[in-house]
Amino acid sequence: MMKRRDFITLLGGAAVASPLAARAQQRAVPVIGFLAAVSSDGFTDRLRAFREGLKQTGFSEGENIAIEYRWAENQLDRLPALAADLVGRRAAVIVCIGSNNLPAVVQAASMTIPIVFGVSEDPVRLGFVTSLARPGGNATGTNFFIAELVAKRLELLRELIPKAVRVALLVNPANPANANPTVREVETAARAMSLQVEIFKASTIREIQAAFEHIGRERPDALFVGNDAFFLTRRIQLATLAALVGSILGWADRKGEPVTVPTR
Repeated sequence: MMKRRDFITLLGGAAVASPLAARAQQRAVPVIGFLAAVSSDGFTDRLRAFREGLKQTGFSEGENIAIEYRWAENQLDRLPALAADLVGRRAAVIVCIGSNNLPAVVQAASMTIPIVFGVSEDPVRLGFVTSLARPGGNATGTNFFIAELVAKRLELLRELIPKAVRVALLVNPANPANANPTVREVETAARAMSLQVEIFKASTIREIQAAFEHIGRERPDALFVGNDAFFLTRRIQLATLAALVGSILGWADRKGEPVTVPTR
């Protein structure tokens, strides 16, 4: 949805619009607010790509822009205060990732500061933008269409193990904006495929461990990991536990690996 020249315009315009008094002080550079619902653990590659993308548009951290990072550490109740803090620091743009309701949180703090988001559902339906072609307001960004692909992922899982009857679904209850749509879409698709779904929840590292221990006891035929930024940061832990539990349950003896984990 956002084109490169639009992002350049946002930052460049913010620099031009800086108050004269501020310019007279220290030749202040524009500030980008980076607000994430998760922790910085596991985000090293994505942050590197983010900074590289900025460089490609002519902006280098520490040279002609500054970046203020705020991490909610998977505690979504902290997001309003973190968003308000970035607004108070007069960020030229606020980038928000990790939860589908995060753009609304930032908009509640400011309806004038430009917002760049990444969400897994239709932002029009979520109410952040007016349309994909003309977002309107102060928010624009990217929809990864992950929610729309939930049914397709379940279909692929069924193709891997045609005899599957019971599927374990892992979601993050601390992020209901992602978890609730995932549960809804999986259960709808599962009914059409005559699959039984058992929901497991985890919002911390220890809870992931406990969830897999429970999954091992329940002995489902496959595992479906819901899309969630926290799970992405814990993808190595998830893959390791899935391999361990899968070897115990005999998943690896079947056709393919009956585990589906989001990769974005």
